[in-house]
Amino acid sequence: MAQKKAYEVDNFLSHPPKKYPVILIYGTDKGLISERASLFAKKTGVRINDPFSTVYLDAIDIDHDPARLMDEVSTISLFDSNRLIWIRNAGSQKRLADAVRWSLQSSLKQTFILIEAGNLKKGMALRNAIEQSTNAMALPCYNDDAQSIDYLIDDVLSKFNLCISLEARNMLRENLGADRLASRGELEKLCFYAKGKKIIKIEDISQIVSDLSIISQDEIFDAIISGNLSALNDNFDRQKDKGISLFIILYEVQHQFHQMQELRFIMDAKNKNALSVIIDARPQIFFRRHKLIEGALACWNAKRISRAIEQLHKVTIESRKNAEFAYAIVRQNFIALAVEKSVIDSG
Repeated sequence: MAQKKAYEVDNFLSHPPKKYPVILIYGTDKGLISERASLFAKKTGVRINDPFSTVYLDAIDIDHDPARLMDEVSTISLFDSNRLIWIRNAGSQKRLADAVRWSLQSSLKQTFILIEAGNLKKGMALRNAIEQSTNAMALPCYNDDAQSIDYLIDDVLSKFNLCISLEARNMLRENLGADRLASRGELEKLCFYAKGKKIIKIEDISQIVSDLSIISQDEIFDAIISGNLSALNDNFDRQKDKGISLFIILYEVQHQFHQMQELRFIMDAKNKNALSVIIDARPQIFFRRHKLIEGALACWNAKRISRAIEQLHKVTIESRKNAEFAYAIVRQNFIALAVEKSVIDSG
C-alpha cells in the first residue's frame, strides 16, 4: 500500500524518491498540509513561479471538467525539463479521483502531480486511487504532538539564533499544535518581538499576547473581503503608525484567507450553508463578524480564495526583496484584492 505513517512523512519528504511523481497530502492540519506541499514542490526542482512549468488547478474545476487534468498531463514543457501540476482543495470529488486514476496510468517521466486534500477517510475514491498505485504516495498530516511541537520550536528559533527557557517552552507546547502554519507564524512573530535578546522567557510570550490583543488585524482582512477601500486604507495606516510589523499584518491576512478557504471547502464538500460552517468553525469566529464572513463566503468561491492566497504568497516574497517599498507593495496588493470583491459584486 502506497502510504506513509504520519511519523514517516518528514523523512520521506527530506529525499522524496523519484519513482513517486504523484503525491497526495491530506489530513486535518491545513497548515501542515500547505507547508509539506510547498516542501515537496521545492524538492521537485520545478520553477513554481513559472506559469509554463507549474500549473495550479482547483479540484472543483477538475471535477467539473476531468479532461483539464488529462490535457495538462499530456502537455510538455518547452522551457523546463519537468512540469508540476499542483491541485488544491481535493476531497470527495469522484470525477477528480477518476481523472487522477487515469493520470497514474500515463507516462509521467517529466510531470509531477501534487494534490492537497482535506481529511480523506480510508476507502474514499481519491485515497484508493493513490494508495493502490505503484507510482504515487499518500502522506497524512494530523495535528502536531508534543514531540513535533518541540521540533518546530527548535527549527524556528534556530533561524533567529534564539534560545528559550523551559517555562516558556512549556507554555508554547500548551498553546501550539492545532495548525502547523499558524503555529509557525506565531513562533516567527514571537522571534520578531524578541529580536535582540538571547533567550525567550515566559514574560516575553505573555507580553506578546497582551500587545496583540489590543490591536486586532481583523479590520484589514474584513475591509479586503468586503471591498471597503476607505476602511482598508484607514486601518492599514493605523497599523503602520502603531509600529506593527508588516510581517505580522501580512501573516494575519494570509491566515484568515486560509481559514476562509477551509470554510469554503467544507461548504462545497459537505453541501453546508455558510452560517452553519461559521458557527462550527475552530478557532471560533467572533459573533459580530458572522454576517460579514457569511457574505464573503457567498462571493468568494474556492478558486478566487486560492488565487488570493497565491497572490499573498508572492507579495510576501516581493516585499522582502524590495524592503524599501514593502509597505507600498503590500498596500497596493491589498487594494487589488478589495477591488476584486467590488468586481465580483458588479459581475
